[in-house]
Amino acid sequence: MGASSGPVGRPRGVVELADVGPGTVAVVGGKAENLGALLAAGLPVPAGFCLTTELYDRAAEAAGLDEILDRLTERRDTEASSSAALAGPARERLRAAPVPTPVLEAVRDAYARLGRDVPVAVRSSATAEDLPDVSFAGQQDTYLGVVGPDALWAAVRRCWASLWTDRAVAYREAHGIDHRAISMAVVVQEMVDAAVSGVLFTANPVTGRRGEAVIDAAPGLGAALVGGSVNPDRWVVDVATRAILRRSTGPGPAGGASGELSGGPGRTLCLTDAQVLDVTALGARAESCLGQPQDVEWSVDRRGRIVLLQSRPVTTLYPLPEPDRPPDGGVRAFVCASLLQGIHGPLTPMGLSLYDVVLAGYRPPAGVPAPFRYVHPGLRLYMDITATLAGRAGRAMFLGAMRIADAPSVALLRHLTEDPRFSATEGWSVRSILGLYRSLPQLQAVPQVILAVLRPAAARERGRRAEVAVRRVVASLPAHATAAGRLDAVERVLGRTLMDAVMDQLPPAVAAYVWFGIARWLLGRRARRGELPPVLRGLPGNVTTDMDLNLWRTATRLREDPASASLFLGSAPGEIAQRYAEGSLPQVAQHELRQFLRAYGHRAVAEIDVGAPRWSDDPTHVVNVLANYLRLEDPELAPDRQFARAAAEAEAMAAELAGRAGGPRSVRGRAVAYGLRRARAAAGLREQPKFAFVLVLAGLRAQLRRVGEDLADAGRIEDAEDVFFLDLTEARVGLRGADLRDVVAQRRRTYQHESRRRHVPRLLLSDGTDLEAALAAEAAEAATTAAGDRLPPGTLAGAPASAGSVTARARVVLDPASARLEPGEILVTPSTDPGWTPLFLTAGGLVMEMGGAMSHGAVVAREYGLPAVVGVVGATGLVRTGETLTVDGAAGTVTKVSEPAPPP
Repeated sequence: MGASSGPVGRPRGVVELADVGPGTVAVVGGKAENLGALLAAGLPVPAGFCLTTELYDRAAEAAGLDEILDRLTERRDTEASSSAALAGPARERLRAAPVPTPVLEAVRDAYARLGRDVPVAVRSSATAEDLPDVSFAGQQDTYLGVVGPDALWAAVRRCWASLWTDRAVAYREAHGIDHRAISMAVVVQEMVDAAVSGVLFTANPVTGRRGEAVIDAAPGLGAALVGGSVNPDRWVVDVATRAILRRSTGPGPAGGASGELSGGPGRTLCLTDAQVLDVTALGARAESCLGQPQDVEWSVDRRGRIVLLQSRPVTTLYPLPEPDRPPDGGVRAFVCASLLQGIHGPLTPMGLSLYDVVLAGYRPPAGVPAPFRYVHPGLRLYMDITATLAGRAGRAMFLGAMRIADAPSVALLRHLTEDPRFSATEGWSVRSILGLYRSLPQLQAVPQVILAVLRPAAARERGRRAEVAVRRVVASLPAHATAAGRLDAVERVLGRTLMDAVMDQLPPAVAAYVWFGIARWLLGRRARRGELPPVLRGLPGNVTTDMDLNLWRTATRLREDPASASLFLGSAPGEIAQRYAEGSLPQVAQHELRQFLRAYGHRAVAEIDVGAPRWSDDPTHVVNVLANYLRLEDPELAPDRQFARAAAEAEAMAAELAGRAGGPRSVRGRAVAYGLRRARAAAGLREQPKFAFVLVLAGLRAQLRRVGEDLADAGRIEDAEDVFFLDLTEARVGLRGADLRDVVAQRRRTYQHESRRRHVPRLLLSDGTDLEAALAAEAAEAATTAAGDRLPPGTLAGAPASAGSVTARARVVLDPASARLEPGEILVTPSTDPGWTPLFLTAGGLVMEMGGAMSHGAVVAREYGLPAVVGVVGATGLVRTGETLTVDGAAGTVTKVSEPAPPP
């Protein structure tokens, strides 16, 4: 079907809904294309027709919208309000644009075929609406009960104009949709004389669970329900078994069909159970027809007939971990390894591809089952832990690890262990423990940890040799090679030799925590709550702490040079970074920034992703942190003084605790003193393995970018950076001549979509269930939570991470590269990795949604003496920038003290 013609005998620019076929979204928009598909599948949809995008395009041309589109394209990013200012004139021009008489007559004829003065619904159907990745739900307008051709035309014009509401323009810009790339069709349908209307989600939009339908319904038309002005009745239905799992009534009088709800005398639901199941069945057919979970609007007319009014994809669901896995009746469990590494956003396809190669090198011996597999839903790394949960030894190991890695996940895992679908099939036995040991390379480091506990000096020497080996690996990467040779080198480096060298650096740090645990055990109740964590502050030998202090020293030298200080305090970070690349900074600034990047330029935010630009590629983040440091005026808040103070306090606390245990004259006292001394000596080495691995990743990134340059020069991709939106196999295919530009474009769209996702499931089931969200929904439905029972209003609960208490202004930060953190503010963030830690040096406290007592953010916070609470679920949504918070790092609580101050 073309935009300029319809079937023989039909008016130009108008098409019956029954004639709308697949692949016509550019002509009829997303809503009309979906309705055409439902009609073709035999589903009940009211009769109607569609005004194609040709008519809108004619009106837009007559209205002179090209001028406005040019101004939208050319506007500067700093003109944040210009889009809204231009949207108003666009609406007015469309409402007043002349429409040719033949077009008016064509629409009148189509309306007349529905009947004389038939009430109709007039719905917008934009070409970027109701699509698989962006729904545009509620962005454009719908008009109900329209009667007569003149009223119809007025409604059509208002639909056209709604393409240019402020909210629609802002939505497109937020999703990176070009204003020139969209058009508007309009759907006209017979009105339904609705007794009951509602919305059906064919997958649970809160928990993500596929196959669990959620229905909201209320008497009358659906506009009030969709607009949120009525409290609907609700049903949750298991689609496969046709079992109604939950029913609830909305407050206020309910009418319609009978369906008495227990516990509510005189209260009736607006649908019978039979109608609920009929609506569910229609929704399942719509999902099957359109190929993914749907958000369906429907009505029951006065005769009891159910009709579907529109259907759009549910775009907020987290992707299934195994979308192509055939249903076998078994549910699998996946933990988000990306979140455990402090990465909230997606990884690039190349970054995921590299981990596939690394993990392939750690397949267990023949005959030993692999405890973990990895999948990539939402461009994040998820670990399949189903097999681990099947054995009691694996459960104990994994729960123990998660207690120190991500505290909130422990409750989720305990819930799974009580779920009969994940019942343990293997008990404690020598065979099961040996099998677990043989299948996990991490456990195979246990002998080295034991040696490190007994001979710490030898372990540190082994770690030093391993670090040298890692640096040799980086030095061995080819300076001159073909693109295929570079890919060969990347795969060779990712082999087990590299990972063994990285793992060899881990035992000293693990041994330090073993000694810390021994000291804790020996102290028992002699150590009061909150006294032991400060012993791990101000640790020597932490490469990340050294990096942050080095950056502070860089800021100090910039402060001493007036030209450099003035530039960093008065210019945008991006501009300074550009001048650094050009070599045009003041001499001191150019030298100091170059020296820092020589030592640490391989680091980055989200640095475990090879696709993430390194600081040496783009030092904007580093420049921004330096500017923040230069604003620090109180010398007592200087990071080096805070670090030295934390180290002194830690040594003093260690001595006091050893004294309480009996002092040097007591075996217990000497053992506690030795254990704490050993812990302080080596716990800072925890960051060394990751530092080494990231150093290698930076070298591999440089090799892959050279491959990208070759592919771009050959026209296989547009830009060298596009190589990171391929995997290793696809890069080789490109070298053989394949055009990969479309592949990259689609991957970039997916990456951008996932980058906007605010919530990522910690624990995801194979049916799409976000377990954390599901348990929270159940708690909310019961109108009670454990935290609510024991905590006062305004207090959020998390896991204690770093002792101490601070009351200060909150700053919610989602992207450290653009953050401006004032000294002393409490940093509230989803998660952190080493790229965030320079912000810690000026923060007064830390609140994280993710993490446990040994997560990266918690470790660094302790070292800096920063009160911190981690694992505060939903913190970035519950806390607003400007609120005053009290963070109690020992109690694990965050209390709101005051609301944000009004703007001046």
